Amino acid sequence: MGHGWEGVVLKLFRGKDFVFTVTGAEQVTERYRRVHFTDGGLLEAIGVHPTMWVRLWFDNAGKPYQRAYTLVDPDVGAGTFSLEFALHDGCASDWSRKAQPGDTIEATVQGTGFEVPDPLPARMLVIGDPASLPAINSLLAVAPKLPATIWFETSHDADHSLPFRISPERHELRAIPRPELVASVKADLPKLLGEASGAYVWIACDTATTRALTTYVLKDVAVPKHRVKALGYWKAA
Repeated sequence: MGHGWEGVVLKLFRGKDFVFTVTGAEQVTERYRRVHFTDGGLLEAIGVHPTMWVRLWFDNAGKPYQRAYTLVDPDVGAGTFSLEFALHDGCASDWSRKAQPGDTIEATVQGTGFEVPDPLPARMLVIGDPASLPAINSLLAVAPKLPATIWFETSHDADHSLPFRISPERHELRAIPRPELVASVKADLPKLLGEASGAYVWIACDTATTRALTTYVLKDVAVPKHRVKALGYWKAA
């Protein structure tokens, strides 16, 4: 399958292509599915880092369509990892629902990166949703003894049963209904911020929410730009 103009752009920016093979799948909740893969040489060629993501290519009514997913439990020696899909209407979710051992899918790696905050903050402040849960879990593993507060946007009852990898002793999980997320963060984040220059805020929600909260964190509470990591994971319809 050709990758269209997006594939050409990624090639210009030195994107590297791989083919992954499905080895199995499991339904985590009614709205969340985990698919297991062999990596097609990805991990040995690229290495792995926290929150690492890849772009998968899907066939959308005959046209190429790409979506980004964070690696879950990458094993460099075995050449395996998993990806988790927050299910909704769309070709990516449809593909994950039907994925069977032996199925293959093309992928491109370009643009992924992560730097451990130095110095580490007293507490990580994390804002996300089901689409960014794999990245949140990976982020918390960077410094497992570091306290963190996680504002997690929910839209369905099943979101409360997702596979959070948190330690109740150190990680405070705040499940916030979608319409209330921005207001909740603005009301409570300043109380947990401490010295803004030493804070670390990580944001990954839909594009509009990510943009609004990033602007707030940078301008209203004056966290330095290099202490904020933000990425819009999807676009709300």
